Amino acid sequence: MSAAVPAPHTHRDPEVSRIGMWLFLLTEMLLFAGCFLAYAVFRVRYSGDFHFAAQELNLSLGLVNTLVLLTSSLTMVLAIAAMEQGRAGRAAAWTGATIALGAVFLVVKGFEWAAKFRHGIYPNSPALAAAHTPGEQVFYGLYYTLTGLHALHVVIGMVVLAVMLVFVLRAARSAEGEGPGALADRLENAGLYWHLVDVIWIFLFPLFYLIS
Repeated sequence: MSAAVPAPHTHRDPEVSRIGMWLFLLTEMLLFAGCFLAYAVFRVRYSGDFHFAAQELNLSLGLVNTLVLLTSSLTMVLAIAAMEQGRAGRAAAWTGATIALGAVFLVVKGFEWAAKFRHGIYPNSPALAAAHTPGEQVFYGLYYTLTGLHALHVVIGMVVLAVMLVFVLRAARSAEGEGPGALADRLENAGLYWHLVDVIWIFLFPLFYLIS
């Protein structure tokens, strides 16, 4: 009679993975900190031009996108909480909602950028050089650089969450594979990245939209 084969043990060290994620996020924060420092230097140099140029931005769309990202942070928290409770189906739904809200943010930002492009307001455009002061040109250069870099991070966050969604859906459909605890740890790390994306926008919104 053969001996029973013990179930395979899955090693989990959520603290180490969380520390690793925070170290990665620190590098991201340093990247944006350098950008914010550059903004501060030019803001002091071209204070009046920045104030005037900001009036060309659509405050309503900026506010909508702020509310969208704040809501997405809530859905991310709900997804993690559901996964910790072993409710993979509900976690998948909230994760999908977070991805959808990220897509809404990008669509709104796309409409905003498109409107600026139609008016010739984009880096190195003849209309921007002819009708705007050097300070205003710097403002729009920073606007496109920082909001574009942020939008790239939104896309990356959506891809990461989409990958996690696949794992969560597998867990919801089958009892095999990773347990809810391991998936909750990985989803939490993905959520930390998404929250960073939200926090960065909380800084960008007043810097560009509220200084007018």
